[in-house]
Amino acid sequence: MTRDLPRLPLSDEGLRGRHLLALPEGVEPDEVEVLAASRFLNARWEEPDADPTGQRARPLTAALGIRIGAARPQARVLRLNRHSTLTGPYTVTQADAVALGLPVTTVTAFDVACPRDRGVRPAPGGDRHGLKRAFPDGYPNREEERVLLWLVAAARRLGGAVRTGQNGVVLQPDMESAIDLTVFSDRWVEPDEALAVVQRAAPRARLSVPTSEWSGPMAGAGRAERHTLAGMPEPGGSGLRDALLEHGVLDPDERRRLAQEAAAFDELMLAAPPAAESYGVLVELGVDGMVAVEASEETALPPLLQGLPWTEQGVVAYRVRWEPMLVEELELEKPSFEHRVARTRSAPVVQAIARALHAAVGGEIADEDDFLIAPDDL
Repeated sequence: MTRDLPRLPLSDEGLRGRHLLALPEGVEPDEVEVLAASRFLNARWEEPDADPTGQRARPLTAALGIRIGAARPQARVLRLNRHSTLTGPYTVTQADAVALGLPVTTVTAFDVACPRDRGVRPAPGGDRHGLKRAFPDGYPNREEERVLLWLVAAARRLGGAVRTGQNGVVLQPDMESAIDLTVFSDRWVEPDEALAVVQRAAPRARLSVPTSEWSGPMAGAGRAERHTLAGMPEPGGSGLRDALLEHGVLDPDERRRLAQEAAAFDELMLAAPPAAESYGVLVELGVDGMVAVEASEETALPPLLQGLPWTEQGVVAYRVRWEPMLVEELELEKPSFEHRVARTRSAPVVQAIARALHAAVGGEIADEDDFLIAPDDL
């Protein structure tokens, strides 16, 4: 395939200032298109009208005895939206990869054109995608941030890398770093039924329920009386006391009536509780953490699911998430060896639960980047 593609134009002076999506052998352009459509609603291919040097292509003819050689192949243009495009794929030789600092497995690349929009210096903290490392002087904003986050997600899914413009930092996300899955379906199942489904894949699963019931505010909270013990803070804080004095109900009879109404409402809700709008199922994994299944109505759908007949009446999202013992490591670009081992052991549990839920409720499975996955690929 690469023999029929134009070579990456290293002579282009602006190339090193733009972002590149580098891909290994075996990745077809249509795969990139599908991932683009999964994030950008109007992603589409455009017919190329210029050669790699920027000159507009002209019809070739052999009239008047002019001998015309074979035309050079042209790169295609994948438009993400009104402001951003990917041009390619281009062939990348090993010498090209070395010159650009790309992985040696790179064989093709897309040249990314998008607005440059940088904000303030990134704040300290997690840098899961590596963008803080790539842009230490100003974090990308708005359109550039959206495009870069998609580029990193696409590189993770396809086993590729992203070379960022300006500083030339290469981001090579771990393909196994994103194991969370979501099942989108038009079918709602009650907590007990969902528990039974999850237990087929993870027998130790249990419903997530409150560990204790709220027994009301602390005695004396919000009262105007001061404490007699020196140094003992007032329950509820002085701010609550002052607010009650200014805005609260001062008439004792009216307070008593309101308390009786509240008690009657609580009794009614306990006798006939409303149907659950969300719930959770937990699977303890010991030192590997836990897997949480969260079911709730979903309104923000991936673009590929918007407008489908089965999504028009409402969609339920069954999110299957892994929570390690040290959750802060989820936001590290290079987590510890122990974290990666626990993640490797937990991934099959996440996948088995997602397959079981999909078999029970149907719909589609998406990874945490909203890229759709066939159940057979899990």
